[in-house]
Amino acid sequence: MAANPGFQISLDVRGWPVLVIGGNEEAADKVQRLLDAGAKVTVISPTLHDVLRKLAASAKIIHRGRHFRANDLESVILVLNTLRDDRELAHSLIRLAREQKFLLWSVDQPDVSNVVMPAVVSSGHMRVAISSSGQAPALSGFMKEDLERILDAEFAAFVDWLSELREQAKANEPDAEKRRALLREALDGFRLLGKVQYPKVWTEQRAKQQTTASPATS
Repeated sequence: MAANPGFQISLDVRGWPVLVIGGNEEAADKVQRLLDAGAKVTVISPTLHDVLRKLAASAKIIHRGRHFRANDLESVILVLNTLRDDRELAHSLIRLAREQKFLLWSVDQPDVSNVVMPAVVSSGHMRVAISSSGQAPALSGFMKEDLERILDAEFAAFVDWLSELREQAKANEPDAEKRRALLREALDGFRLLGKVQYPKVWTEQRAKQQTTASPATS
């Protein structure tokens, strides 16, 4: 299947019903992200990860302790299927997604999903999504770890300061162009600097490719 770069958006799920199938660690991670975004989450699974069990006990999520049924899809806008080994379920879900027009992500199965879940770096209000179009998900994970070290607590405080400055400018400066100039001036000197350090196996492979591609000399 050819790689699909997709169309990147950020989905507002505040107040909307979202279904998560599975009660594993993957489900726990995705449920917490959904709750942070304000979604109304229902989890379908006979068993639950400890994190999900606590969320269900505190009524932060709805838990249905059984396997998925088609009527669980009523009114949902998004379904996250965290079950890796059930291909039959994944194929039935994508058929239902096309019929009923909801968004579907099945973990590690982009061929039966209509959305891709990128790796996300969070720092205060800032979100950076990383996707390899499904071709190198492990690389996305490595990049996420490095960016989390770079976009630290000071960066989050910097974003907060910029937000406050923007609100002050909106309140005190009626001229839109002058507001934009003020905010651009506040960012003068900001740069996100970095250098990619490649693994040895790649540099050796790259050297072989370049040697092979070079014309022979006499």
